Amino acid sequence: MKKQLVSIIVPSYNQAQYLDEALQSVLDQAYQEWECIIVNDGSPDNTKEIAEKWTEKDSRFIYLEKINSGLSGARNYGIEHAKGVFILPLDADDRISSEYISLAIKSFEENNDIKVVYCKAEKFGDDFGIWELPEFSRLLLCQRNLIFCSAMFRKFDWQTVGGYDVKMIYGWEDWEFWIAILKNGGEVKCLDEIGFYYRIKETSMLKQLDEGKINYLYEYISIKHADFFVKQLGSFQKLLENVENAKNENNQLLKSEKFVIDAFCSRFFGFSLFGIYKK
Repeated sequence: MKKQLVSIIVPSYNQAQYLDEALQSVLDQAYQEWECIIVNDGSPDNTKEIAEKWTEKDSRFIYLEKINSGLSGARNYGIEHAKGVFILPLDADDRISSEYISLAIKSFEENNDIKVVYCKAEKFGDDFGIWELPEFSRLLLCQRNLIFCSAMFRKFDWQTVGGYDVKMIYGWEDWEFWIAILKNGGEVKCLDEIGFYYRIKETSMLKQLDEGKINYLYEYISIKHADFFVKQLGSFQKLLENVENAKNENNQLLKSEKFVIDAFCSRFFGFSLFGIYKK
């Protein structure tokens, strides 16, 4: 069986100091059928010089540059030029293990219903340790992102949903993308091996999100994918009913606890704390 080409997409904006590490992890792959597209997203640093060094080292590295448009635009630009059946995004400051692509491809070959393959992950940089992520479910995907950016998927699925949404200008573009390609079906596989290394830095785009930006992102995703949230959580009316029921249950529980305390105090100490218990 002919091995499928994997296109690794590496956007870079002011990440030149880390780029060598990311590209070395690509070169170290046990799986050899890959191309690596480095997208210089209008970076003012020396991304170009470093990237071109790698293109000279191995012809599978390809260098592209464009006017700055943000992470979604840079990834889309790279994928548009990709020849691979499978896509693996890799941020310029992160790394992947040498076996990651091999294991991911094996999972796709064993199950045609799989749409996304990711793995266990480890943090490095300003913080170290296993990155604990909850087990994937579409219900949990309603609440937060469960899959980091460096997961493998088919280019066909990226085309079907129109790529990464460039309106996710403040971040969370991965979360929106996973919702888009998974909301109508398809399986997700998490490899049992650590295959992704996520760099923790003192400053990052996500750490700079304020309340206004967060509200914008939540509202945009909620409107765009209202069908997904309704399917998983029920109608907005149902959600309101659930909130009211939860409030009533909590009130009843609170009253019950107060009654027990009042009865105890009245019986043994002769006074009432809440005025609920009557002899």
